[in-house]
Amino acid sequence: MANRTSLKKTITINAPVTSVWKDLIDRGMIKQYFFGVETSGDWKEGNIIFYKGEWQGKKFEGKRKVLQVEDQKLLRHSYWRNMSALPDLPENYHIITYGLSDENGQTTLNLKERNLTDKVKKERSDKLWDTVFDNLKKLVEK
Repeated sequence: MANRTSLKKTITINAPVTSVWKDLIDRGMIKQYFFGVETSGDWKEGNIIFYKGEWQGKKFEGKRKVLQVEDQKLLRHSYWRNMSALPDLPENYHIITYGLSDENGQTTLNLKERNLTDKVKKERSDKLWDTVFDNLKKLVEK
């Protein structure tokens, strides 16, 4: 696990933090901004969020465990999916943290993803988050 790496991303969204937070965790919005992924579960600490979808023609399933929630400020969860080719063990979960802050009606959304297994996965994840953030920004700013 010593060779694992992390990734950081930031985006500014021209909407109040209340709107960004609502859309970030709403299952209907998640489906729109996150590649059609369907989720089930409530974003409360300790809960498991199950999801399924299709990526490049392959069906996948996964889960997230909600680790920390500070309403409209912070959401941290673990993340694993069956397409990772790694067993469903705690050491194979990515840890994703969203941090939100509001300034003059705009929201800064910071993301940190930890426990990426290698540089290639980090580069793929970086591109994926660019698309996800762009999709979320467009939806929230409508």
